[in-house]
Amino acid sequence: MTVRTSITGLIASLGQSLLSLSFNLGGILAGTLIVLYFSVFDRTPIWTLALLPGILSIRGAIGGLFSGRLSTGLHLGTVKPSYVENTREFYLLFYAVVTLTLESSVVVGLVASLFNVVLWGASIVDCVSIIVVVVSTMGLSIIFISPITIGVSVVSFRRGLDPDVIVYPVMSTVADILVTVCYILELNIFFLFIPLGRYLIGFSALLFLLVVSYVLAKHGREDKFVKTIKEFFVTLVLVAFIVNVTGSFLNSISGVIGRRPEVYVVYPALIDTVGDVGSIVGSTATTKLFLGVTSPSFSSIKQHSTRIGGAWGASMMMFTLYSVLPFTQGITTLNNLPGFVAQLLMTNILAVSAMVVIAYAVAIFTYRRGWDPDNFVIPIESSLADSITTVSFLAALSAIG
Repeated sequence: MTVRTSITGLIASLGQSLLSLSFNLGGILAGTLIVLYFSVFDRTPIWTLALLPGILSIRGAIGGLFSGRLSTGLHLGTVKPSYVENTREFYLLFYAVVTLTLESSVVVGLVASLFNVVLWGASIVDCVSIIVVVVSTMGLSIIFISPITIGVSVVSFRRGLDPDVIVYPVMSTVADILVTVCYILELNIFFLFIPLGRYLIGFSALLFLLVVSYVLAKHGREDKFVKTIKEFFVTLVLVAFIVNVTGSFLNSISGVIGRRPEVYVVYPALIDTVGDVGSIVGSTATTKLFLGVTSPSFSSIKQHSTRIGGAWGASMMMFTLYSVLPFTQGITTLNNLPGFVAQLLMTNILAVSAMVVIAYAVAIFTYRRGWDPDNFVIPIESSLADSITTVSFLAALSAIG
């Protein structure tokens, strides 16, 4: 590869990465929605707010699988850049995503129920409510998120953009916003319109269960369908563990974050951006592995430097922009700007370097085991992004006072 080709590739990667990462500004909107509608959590049981991070994480894991598989399929030609009359592999993937959404909903609901019984003495009625609300919320989210995911992948591929770079970073933010809206809507219906609201939510959860039952009856023996379900179950267990560890750690450092109001403004966007850089690195690596242009060894990461450099450079630009936002909104003074910029850039260096290594290592490891890396890379790295970004941010806040 010549120097000119390398520079051209780096600029192209930087431009596409910056385009996709710019959607993370919407992460601030997701946080704003919680603030605006926080009253719904005030007048409902304690589990309603505690459940939100788990719903977002699991929805992100499933979205990561869907985005990664679509992107790789478009590159390999196993998925057509079309909205209708697509390939058999595309439809099996979609059916698997629908099934995994229900499976994940039940797992999250059961874990949350156990957690609430142990900590807050929740009743059997509360446990049933938790599972029903989670299943209904996740089922409703599919109606909105899946068509947009398909649309973004098709449009990006048709316009000559790399879906490995575009799709998940765009959809991670869009999904956070849509899932938050769905969850707030479900809670309002469930608790404000008793008993009719509970019947409606229960019926929607039952309808989702019937849809998945039909999918299983018709496609449950397809090899690719079964492979996706089995491999993601391993991922689901890992994500459930990671989410709980992250939640515990966030609680332990809430005192530090609570004294920095500007942190609340940028924190969701930081997590999204770090996770998105990992998704770009991991998803593009997966495609190269399947195309046979990259050897399945960690040393091949040097051949991936253009993608890594472009994504990392774009994230540095976004972190710099995030550091300015609290000051434009009058949340803190301009005197603190240089220090806050330095804190966010240090956070970026620590968190992104870790995520690059993790995403690439997971892609190589799963590929060498004969698994589909797209079933693992984005779900795992996006879940780890929360805790890694938090640890990095805390280190930066401590080092640069």
